[in-house]
Amino acid sequence: MTEGQEDFPWWLLAIGVLLTGAYVAVLSDEATRQVLATLRQGIWITVLVTVVSFAAACVVGLGLALMSLSGSVMLRQVARFYVEIIRGIPILVLLLYVAFVFAPGLVHFWNWLGLPEVRTRDFSLLWRAVLALVIAYSAFIAEVFRAGLQSVGTGQIEAAKALGLKPYHRFRHIVLPQAVRTILPPLGNDFVAMVKDSSLVSVVGVLDIAQLGKLTAAGNFRYFETYNVVALIYLTMTVLLSLALRRLERRLGRTGRS
Repeated sequence: MTEGQEDFPWWLLAIGVLLTGAYVAVLSDEATRQVLATLRQGIWITVLVTVVSFAAACVVGLGLALMSLSGSVMLRQVARFYVEIIRGIPILVLLLYVAFVFAPGLVHFWNWLGLPEVRTRDFSLLWRAVLALVIAYSAFIAEVFRAGLQSVGTGQIEAAKALGLKPYHRFRHIVLPQAVRTILPPLGNDFVAMVKDSSLVSVVGVLDIAQLGKLTAAGNFRYFETYNVVALIYLTMTVLLSLALRRLERRLGRTGRS
């Protein structure tokens, strides 16, 4: 194989054949068609949880990364403390803790401050689950951002300083555009992982794909068919997302070389 030449994506062809055959089998059976129609209602909840959680986690993670690289010892220590604590707790445990301990505690603290009264039940389980995923993933994403920002050569930053660029402009025009190409692959992996980990919100009763699958299987006793469809939907989502991220990476790679 010559340099720059890629293998033919036989793996993609195999996955395409597998998914096509699976959907043909699902749509050709009345029972599985009904299961698919039911689970489709949970796709939007899964997408909402994933997109909102990941976007917020990226914002928090970037803030933590900047704190860990700041000149303040206090900020660096706070960022490291947060990252190490959160990374040491399983996501499922953190989800349950946030849903049933941390979120009610926030409500009580809000009311203690004398702000407009809020009841614990007004804080929906959906947003408690989103908060838990944001807290969990921000710690991992912070390390991705930190590594990417540190990959930018110090010489370019010094040159920007010599030109009189302010810190914000140095970050916006010099550091971030170069760091993105390093950050994107692991960040994309975290996004795909978030799609799968969003299924954990089913343990607190959020009606996503996994929860609807559990309720459907409990109602029709077709566990084999139901969970096959659940797995098929998640596989379709992650494969399409992975392909989109690969295409974006190649485009950024071409832009960087041009």
